[in-house]
Amino acid sequence: MTDAEWAEIRSAMPVPAWLLKRGGRPEAYCHREMLDAVRYLVDNGVKWMALPVDFPYWRAVYDFFRRWRACDYVRELHECLRHTARERAGRNAEPSAGIVDSQSVDASETVGEDSRGYDGGKSRDGRKRHILTDTEGLLLEVTVTTADVHDSKAAPALLETFMDQPGRLLKLVWVDSAYQGPALAKAFARHGVRIEVVRRSDGHRGFVVLARRWVVERTLCATRRSVCIPGSAGRNSEGGFWAG
Repeated sequence: MTDAEWAEIRSAMPVPAWLLKRGGRPEAYCHREMLDAVRYLVDNGVKWMALPVDFPYWRAVYDFFRRWRACDYVRELHECLRHTARERAGRNAEPSAGIVDSQSVDASETVGEDSRGYDGGKSRDGRKRHILTDTEGLLLEVTVTTADVHDSKAAPALLETFMDQPGRLLKLVWVDSAYQGPALAKAFARHGVRIEVVRRSDGHRGFVVLARRWVVERTLCATRRSVCIPGSAGRNSEGGFWAG
């Protein structure tokens, strides 16, 4: 990270318990180095043990990552940064409208058959990521399924996960024609969210930029690599964020 990027991220991190004298041990490594190490691993697809030696010891980085995943700190940090970005753009911290779409990707040979499927429409054998973004393209929620799960089947769970968090204001979601059916409409109506289908004009051929939907397509293109980090409630006394 650049110094400017680190300044943004550090200001979004909650103060760890040991600095507030609420227990726990001070951490041995700078969080900036830890975050850089995790980002390097995700971006390059290397093994934990293959992290370059100029990062902290790989086992320390792995334990750091596991703690963040277990306590859902990645989501917490992302939410804070997203709120800041929206407020700087003159918008409310929480969006009232969003866009849903999905993307099927091939899985490697090491992915078992129990967690992969075949998407006949896209000719992809692997998994599918379903995402919800705001109108700026900022990621609100993501869920991963096997590639054979239809978009309309995964969308209700995607919405439920997002709307279960306190303070949500979502009222309108733009989708493509795959997101239809009484079960999906009922699930969205339960949260007071209206669905609006953005259709492609029959008179156009080839690639066409569609209103609203181009935003989520751009986000999918920008997130070719992704990490699925399951969340869990709770926070331990040593799990705060800080820089050494």
